Parts: sequence; structure tokens; C-alpha cells
Amino acid sequence: MVDKTVPLETLLAGETATVSRIAGHRHDVHRLEEFGLRGGSRIRMFRTGNPCILALGGGKVCLRCDPQLRILVERAAVTPGGLPEGVQPR
Repeated sequence: MVDKTVPLETLLAGETATVSRIAGHRHDVHRLEEFGLRGGSRIRMFRTGNPCILALGGGKVCLRCDPQLRILVERAAVTPGGLPEGVQPR
């Protein structure tokens, strides 16, 4: 079986994904879960960078990269036009 998970920071702006796993200090993982970011959550990369902004549920969450915290996601399926689901052509 091929692991299709990638680090959150590899998503493009507008790309959607499902959170597969969050690894890090228990306190930090718990804090993200309080915001609604947990395994199975559907997210959209609103703005890339550091910090990045994610659309999550009905709101947005701003995250700064932390080497002690790793968020793995599975990209949404690619549309017939060749773009990831949710990404609009320019």
C-alpha cells in the first residue's frame, strides 16, 4: 500500500486536503484539536507561507511552522481539468 500523506506545508493555495495525522507534543496536538484541526478534518490552504492560513469548518486558522509539530494530510482528488479539487484555474 502506498502512503499518500504529505506534510501540510506542501499544499498550494486553494488546495483541499484531509488531515491524516498530527504528531508532536501532546499539549500542542491537543491545542490544535481544540481549534478543530484533527485527524479526518477537511481543510483548504487559504494562504501558504509561515504563518499559513487554513480554512477549517466555517472559519480560518493561522499556523506558524514548528519543527516539533508535524501535520500530515492527504490531498483531495484531482479534477478532470488536472487541478486539485478546489483550485481555480488562473
